[in-house]
Amino acid sequence: MLQPTNAKNHQKIVLVGAGAVGSTFAYAATLQGIGQELVIVDVARDKAHGDAKDIADALLFTYPKNIYAGDYSDAADADIVVITAGTAQKPGESRLDLVNRNLHIMQSIVTKIVESGFNGIFLVASNPVDILTYATWKLSGFPAERVIGSGTSLDSARLCKYVGYLFNVDPRTVSGYMLGEHGDTEFPAWSHLSVGGLTMAEWIKNDPRFTEADLDIIADRVVNAAYDIIRLKGATYYGVGAALARICRALLDDENTILPVSVYLNGQYGVEDMYIGTPAVLNRHGVRQVIEIPLNEKEQGLMRASASQLDEVMRNTFAEIGIQR
Repeated sequence: MLQPTNAKNHQKIVLVGAGAVGSTFAYAATLQGIGQELVIVDVARDKAHGDAKDIADALLFTYPKNIYAGDYSDAADADIVVITAGTAQKPGESRLDLVNRNLHIMQSIVTKIVESGFNGIFLVASNPVDILTYATWKLSGFPAERVIGSGTSLDSARLCKYVGYLFNVDPRTVSGYMLGEHGDTEFPAWSHLSVGGLTMAEWIKNDPRFTEADLDIIADRVVNAAYDIIRLKGATYYGVGAALARICRALLDDENTILPVSVYLNGQYGVEDMYIGTPAVLNRHGVRQVIEIPLNEKEQGLMRASASQLDEVMRNTFAEIGIQR
């Protein structure tokens, strides 16, 4: 293992959780040259050491990076702490079903990270991500702009993928977002999704092959994508691992780019005191700005319903670990 560096522009990530999602994120970040130092922390210390050694074997073919297993004290000088630890979603289980188990895990992790002296940005991916990101914010005492959840980043990628399939175009040329909870109540903001400058309404008007029914099918596929993958292989991790790497790049490289993540809302969309998925401008300091998309009446109702679902779960679970809202 190389010795940690004190270089002025040195970028350090601490990953908490060496499960499938964490390991995939670590590998994606290595392949893309994101950060110069990556520390893997897990209660299964042998797994963390094994991952660090295994991923380091790819360095000759990628980018220089110092990768090693560590502990919570390594977060003291980190730029970002990525949290993927927690109980995984099981077949037939919703993300919200995980909340009680994972809240206690999150409480232990965040407490130890803060005690290390960490003063960077929290990036949470553990599910249910919107609720656990809110919990991280409360437990850490950090400013809301420095606590971010992966939110609907993966869901929005799935949306663009399916729209690209429908129109037979590169999904990267689709500009659109899934909003709301990263879960069953999320929804596509069709009114502001565009392909080549054309809205969905304009595509449907110009080409009789496409109908509103196609959009309903896509929305359903996005919402149920995780259930389908879990049924087939037991877990999802490649997509979210890549999404976490993309968010980290935006933060470390001070990109001021817009990505759909779970951020704190205090009035936007009529939602108060809640983390939920929406586009936001991300840079070296975290969330620079929340982007509030002007939703139509139907979409606004869906956002309220999604927020209401999250609010109910938080009211029923937070008191147990002493979180006040």
